[in-house]
Amino acid sequence: MKKRKNQAKTLSVWIVLILILMMLKFFADGNSPSEQTFTIKELMKAAANDSILSLNIRNDPNGGANWYEVNGYIQNPRFGKEDAPADTPRKLPFKFSGTILEDNYQILTSPTAPWTISEKSAGSVWSNVFFTFLPGLLIVGVIFFLISRQMRASSKMGMDFGKSRARLLSPDKDRTTFDDVAGCDEAKEEVAEIVDFLRTPEKFRKIGAKIPKGILMMGPPGTGKTLLARAIAGEANVPFYSISGSDFMEMFVGVGAARVRDMFEQARKNAPCLIFIDEIDAVGRQRGAGMGGGHDEREQTLNSLLTEMDGFDGHEGIIIIAATNRPDVLDSALLRPGRFDRQVVIDTPDAKGREEILKIHARKIKLDESVDLEKVARLCPGCSGADLANLLNEGAITAARRNSPTVSMEDINIARDKVFFGRERRRLMDDDQKKLIAYHEAGHALTQCALDDNNMPVHKVTIIPRGQSLGSTMFLPKRDTLTESKTSLLNQICSTLGGRVAEEVVFGEVTNGAASDIKQATKIARKMICDWGMGSLGPIALGENQEHIFLGKEIARDRHFSEKTAQQIDDEIKGIIDFQENRARELLTKKRAQLDLMSQALIEFETIDGDLVKDIVFEKVKTLDEIKEILAKKEAKKESQAQEQTMAKNPQAFENPAATQA
Repeated sequence: MKKRKNQAKTLSVWIVLILILMMLKFFADGNSPSEQTFTIKELMKAAANDSILSLNIRNDPNGGANWYEVNGYIQNPRFGKEDAPADTPRKLPFKFSGTILEDNYQILTSPTAPWTISEKSAGSVWSNVFFTFLPGLLIVGVIFFLISRQMRASSKMGMDFGKSRARLLSPDKDRTTFDDVAGCDEAKEEVAEIVDFLRTPEKFRKIGAKIPKGILMMGPPGTGKTLLARAIAGEANVPFYSISGSDFMEMFVGVGAARVRDMFEQARKNAPCLIFIDEIDAVGRQRGAGMGGGHDEREQTLNSLLTEMDGFDGHEGIIIIAATNRPDVLDSALLRPGRFDRQVVIDTPDAKGREEILKIHARKIKLDESVDLEKVARLCPGCSGADLANLLNEGAITAARRNSPTVSMEDINIARDKVFFGRERRRLMDDDQKKLIAYHEAGHALTQCALDDNNMPVHKVTIIPRGQSLGSTMFLPKRDTLTESKTSLLNQICSTLGGRVAEEVVFGEVTNGAASDIKQATKIARKMICDWGMGSLGPIALGENQEHIFLGKEIARDRHFSEKTAQQIDDEIKGIIDFQENRARELLTKKRAQLDLMSQALIEFETIDGDLVKDIVFEKVKTLDEIKEILAKKEAKKESQAQEQTMAKNPQAFENPAATQA
């Protein structure tokens, strides 16, 4: 708004300048020389009346015959009259050039030829001077105006460094409510109290309750922290300022602290209000951790933020909401009561929460009747809200690619495999490579199905390359896994090593295709010994992990034990790996026939589902022909279901086939 006012002011100044110049030009034209036309006959009459005051005749300087230039002054006929202005000149100059014949000193040629007589007023001299210097003055004025404006803009820009970058969000634009948030019911209840206080503060004040000054929302990326903050703004219907932690930082020292002060100053003018600081870990990290010490720019900004949140001045009516996925790096002074009184953890949703999230994102997507969102939710364990939104969007893109009016369950399955395991890469492989990959994936699927089919059943096995892998064995847990037993972890190690063992059993040697499997198995075994106390060393924490609090990414491990203990840890890990490798070898050798049949099915069809894997492992299917028959029946059933859905949508087309063909 302020910028528009400045632009209007500048435009009005230019309009006034243009009007002044037009007026000056008008008056100058009124005082400019007026030209009158006289003929030779009239000049001769003036000569007879003795009105010619002076006359000069000049010959042609180039020597031309009968060419003359005549000039002089004639008596002004208006001079001395009562209606004439006071500055009326007595004489008027005249000038003529051309061919003249002389006879007894009389001018005989062209008696009607025009003579130009110029009448100059007294003000014409000042007008000439004015318009002579006007362009230069105008240019100097414009340059001075532009330079001064640039200096003011530079000065303003320098002062704007200390201005807050917080954006005041409009509650009417893209309003988000609690109905748009799902999968975090406990967190919604926590922040709903804030909304209730802003709407009816008297209810809390009557019993002496104070609303929390700050709420810190913590959780993995994509779980809906920012979305929940927007929902609070939409429900509370109060001014809502949004800013990112990185917006406080600049290359100039002191700018961050100035922006914090300016942000709270603006908020006090609009209290009660909400301030949302996204990614607060960018400015709220532990002090003293860097090289700058107390004079570090980030620490100055944090000190200013701490003072504004709970200093002598206070901030009555200002509620601060912050979001981060790195609460482990935040300064302890920022987390104490009086600043961020309430810490709300927003974790990945469970199966029910994922279903509710899918329903919200499915509002804008045309889903087919075959889509079962409950099953889709079970297919996506550990997914965040952002992952689920991306899954449905990829399903819609897949449906649009094949020109389908709705998104089917098959589109969702294709999108899931693409998002979780990568896009299919049709690579040309010879028979030996295809056979090796088929036995490797069959080894994974067979060991998992035989050992732990109840908790982690096989969903799909494929030898089509996806992402970085040449084949994939996909599992579908029946429930969300919160804790795992020692038996389940050992079964995971055995299944992970099953692909490498299958290569050894069938081909007599191993390849480097099991590199990621070996890393995964070793990681599980190390955690069992060092973190979970599942080895012979007992329940002792051996070393401290420096890892991401939510993502679980191990950065480093501090060793607080002796070399002897380290050797025991290595022996324990190797013992677990060796035992599970031998266990997988015994199982695959015992079920070699099932391993061969599953590999043949993968070579023939490239992809088989979990039901078929289960039938092969438990010997319900014993030949490749039986597998072909089962797959043919499934394909026929799928086509029949598609036809039934088409009939339900357009029954007239099937009642009158001729009309459809026409």
